[in-house]
Amino acid sequence: MIERHSIGRPVAHVMLVLGIVIVAFPIYYTFMASTQTLQAILRPPLPLTPGGEFTENYGQALFGGIGRIGGVNVWTLMFNTTVMALGIAVGKIVISILSAFAIVFFRFPLRMTFFWLIFITLMLPVEVRILPTYKVMVDRGMIDTYAGLILPLIASATATLLFRQFFMTIPSELVEAARVDAAGPMRFFWDILIPLSKTNIAALFVILFIYGWTQYLWPLLVTNDNQMNTIVIALKKMVSFADADTPWHLVMVTSILAIVPPVLVVVLMQRWFVRGLVEAEK
Repeated sequence: MIERHSIGRPVAHVMLVLGIVIVAFPIYYTFMASTQTLQAILRPPLPLTPGGEFTENYGQALFGGIGRIGGVNVWTLMFNTTVMALGIAVGKIVISILSAFAIVFFRFPLRMTFFWLIFITLMLPVEVRILPTYKVMVDRGMIDTYAGLILPLIASATATLLFRQFFMTIPSELVEAARVDAAGPMRFFWDILIPLSKTNIAALFVILFIYGWTQYLWPLLVTNDNQMNTIVIALKKMVSFADADTPWHLVMVTSILAIVPPVLVVVLMQRWFVRGLVEAEK
């Protein structure tokens, strides 16, 4: 038993290090490319050591603008993407938790029918209903607006289901105690349910923020103005069929900057995210 343990631990560490190298090397390679000149990138092999163009490349991308996307700088792209990702994440959580609260703690006709109607929308993602949704956005004048980017993606049947399942585990004695203390529905919601749900909210926020940050198809359709592009759409526009026409040094800079906000969200909320998944407090 001891021998197996002494052998298994180094093997586990080697596998862990190997996995980290496999995952991290493309990011390292991209970062090295972001510090090189365009000529160095087009002339393989690419050096695996930092180049001397870090300040120039990052300064041009962040403040000077990128020609292939109408001179828009990366700050604008990141702001647009952040607004979209935050709007989607917060909107989905707010709507889902209120929907689950109504379904679990209120008794009204066709309560379960409404729940199953919400659940059925899992079979209707935005890709399925994209044409009528786009028509609504055009008719309402929401093309090239933040509302047009966010509203069609703001509902989540999955989050509603998760909150419902959690709310059903709350003891009925807790609900009765709130009634005895003369707590109304919204006070019960704010003072009891929200604190109990904070790990679920944190876990869902991380997942939904990344979901919103990486959206491609819907922003591609609903934004025509380069100033309203998200960073994922801008990356696609920056890449040309001909390598010589693509500013690869700026593409690499934009790629590195595009992964920073999601990584920060995951790192800063890692503890809450894990606790929300494993339900350690429940």
